[in-house]
Parts: sequence; structure tokens; C-alpha cells
Amino acid sequence: MYIVELALRMSPVPVSVQRKDAGDAEALYQQIRQAIEQSQPRLLELTCEKVEGKKVTVLIGEVLAVQLYEKASATGGSKRPGFSVDS
Repeated sequence: MYIVELALRMSPVPVSVQRKDAGDAEALYQQIRQAIEQSQPRLLELTCEKVEGKKVTVLIGEVLAVQLYEKASATGGSKRPGFSVDS
């Protein structure tokens, strides 16, 4: 499972959606990145593959960052997102 996570302006809690396939997660990451770069579309609706019917719409102008990481299935946790000097 792959997590695409968005950091929003003035929000301490990130918005995240899940994708089962690495290719789908990468495509969504690139779509969001391109939308941020071009400020188009103004609104972006995201759906979650894990929870059917779960949707969120974000205002692209409020997205500060997007990251993609793999959720570790064996431990039930997640690989540490972001960048770190620790492993």
C-alpha cells in the first residue's frame, strides 16, 4: 500500500489517500505536483482506494507539499515519511 500525503497551509494534520499499486501512487503524486506547479485545476478531488467512498477535495492553492511513501504491511506501521539522517 502506498500513501500520497498532502501538507496544507494552516493545517497541522496532513491529508492522505492510499493506492494499492506503486504506479497508481506515482501517477497521483505527479498529477498533484503538476497541479501545484500550474495552479490548475483550482480544486482537486482525491479518492482513497482503501476506504471505498472516501473522498476529499482540496484547494490547490493551499497545498504546500506532497509526498509519496510505502506503508509497511508486515508491521502494520509505515515507513518513516519525509527525509531523515536516521534509517
